[in-house]
Amino acid sequence: MRNQFLSGLTFLAVAVFSFTGNLGAVNIIAMSYAAESGYAPQVSDELGIKVTATLQKILQGAKTWDVEVSLETHTHALSEMLENSAVLIADGKQYQPLGWEGSPPGGHHRKGLLRFAAVTPRPASVELQIRLVGDPTPRSFKWKLK
Repeated sequence: MRNQFLSGLTFLAVAVFSFTGNLGAVNIIAMSYAAESGYAPQVSDELGIKVTATLQKILQGAKTWDVEVSLETHTHALSEMLENSAVLIADGKQYQPLGWEGSPPGGHHRKGLLRFAAVTPRPASVELQIRLVGDPTPRSFKWKLK
């Protein structure tokens, strides 16, 4: 009986170690993918709406810059036309989006890309501002580029 208990305990310890070790590998892979695919995600969680914005990797000579945006809420429908409520700011100049490719207005979860014309010369940093209905001030997401 004691041997069965010790065998079971050993099996459990190996299983837990293996499981947590694999989670570490998954996190390293996820961080590596995030570094390759773009810049660090920025999050604003205010007034019952969580907005996550991630500037995508900017390739040399790219004609457009993309920002992945996701919105989540459980209070009301997300009816904003994001291409009308967002602006990219670089070196003090504002750039309107070329468009939105993603979930249409409505619902509690939306995700897509805000597409902007590439900024030249490349600025040291950019700021995305999104003003949602009910927000007293725009939500701000900033990335250093150089």
